[in-house]
Amino acid sequence: MQEIIGDLWSYQGRGVLVLTTNGSLTRAGRAVLGRGCARQAGERYPDLALRLGTLLRDHGNHVHELGDELVSFPVEETAWSHPDPRLIRRSAEELRALVDRAGFQLVIVPRPGCGFGGLSWPEVRPLLADLFDERFLVISAPEAGGDQGG
Repeated sequence: MQEIIGDLWSYQGRGVLVLTTNGSLTRAGRAVLGRGCARQAGERYPDLALRLGTLLRDHGNHVHELGDELVSFPVEETAWSHPDPRLIRRSAEELRALVDRAGFQLVIVPRPGCGFGGLSWPEVRPLLADLFDERFLVISAPEAGGDQGG
């Protein structure tokens, strides 16, 4: 796992971008893309909320390939709950399995649950360190040192 500072979106087209997400759906079946990188992705990809919403409805709050070299990474059960370290660990395990299975060579992950989520990087880092190898870049925003999401 490499730790870097920068803009998640500057890696678009160079690797798989991970979006920190939650498991909430609107009445219309769209995922709630409330803040951070999930919200930014929803602005860039207007159909993303529906794509993720369908996956959440059919398969639950798990890591999902979303198309466009995007992958969801649940950090919260709902859009109104706090990040859950157990969910972050499970998502890290699922992401690692997906990366191995799909053969992804570069995966850019915002610090999950940090930033808007309120967790500190020293408490989250150990949840990822043994799972994320050299293919994983964990990125934090330069102005906040946060996760650009979560």
